[in-house]
Amino acid sequence: MLPVSIVKHSSPTPSVLWVVRHGQSAGNVASDLANSRQLPMLDIATRDMDTPLSPLGERQADALGYWFGTLPPEEQPDVLLCSPYLRAVETARRLLQVGEMPTTLRVDERLREKEFGVLDRYTRYGIQQKFPDLFEQRAHVGKFYFRPPGGESWCDVILRLRSFMEMTAREYDGQRVLVVGHQVIVSCLRYLLEGLAEQEILAIDREGDVPNCGVTSYHFHAEGFRDGRLVPRLVNFTAPLEQAGTPVTAAKDVPAAPKA
Repeated sequence: MLPVSIVKHSSPTPSVLWVVRHGQSAGNVASDLANSRQLPMLDIATRDMDTPLSPLGERQADALGYWFGTLPPEEQPDVLLCSPYLRAVETARRLLQVGEMPTTLRVDERLREKEFGVLDRYTRYGIQQKFPDLFEQRAHVGKFYFRPPGGESWCDVILRLRSFMEMTAREYDGQRVLVVGHQVIVSCLRYLLEGLAEQEILAIDREGDVPNCGVTSYHFHAEGFRDGRLVPRLVNFTAPLEQAGTPVTAAKDVPAAPKA
């Protein structure tokens, strides 16, 4: 009888995963202005999904694209997956154009911004004035579980991201994957990939917003794990912007009530 060869196979997973928040958007600028003046709503005409990058956001995307372009070809992304929202698509396209990378670009609606339902475009001042019951409910329940009417909670976002990560592991096993999304996408992917608890990810969230065009990365590591896993390497990395002399911003995509 021939000896049986036992081959150990790791679970499918990308070799590298970069998660990037889009560059500063016109909505970020409107949000900053509305909150600084304690206005009830953002003064912006476009739908959230149609809001473009600001001029500074374009510079941020270009600076990050240049950084990716300086990586050796064998270390550059094989595929770029991005939110269908305009600010994310514009960021993705500028990354590839400036970096001169022959990377496949694919849009995935599971990477979209969290849906805010009836609270869309309202500042925390506006929410407190117009929806006092929802304001109090959110403060009590916390952003992780609170779902505004017609909108999503963080748990809802995490549910679609579980599906996204299963697809990514299956279709891009061993490849280098770059994801461009929104602040909540970065946070919720960290929750999934790092095995965090609700209070842990909310504590990170309270420390500050995810910077525009900040990079959080994970690399496949087999040693010490039964099937290997993605382990964090960079968190909110903004050196490419700083090296280019481009201001780093961390404005919210849309405003909300005070943090849990």
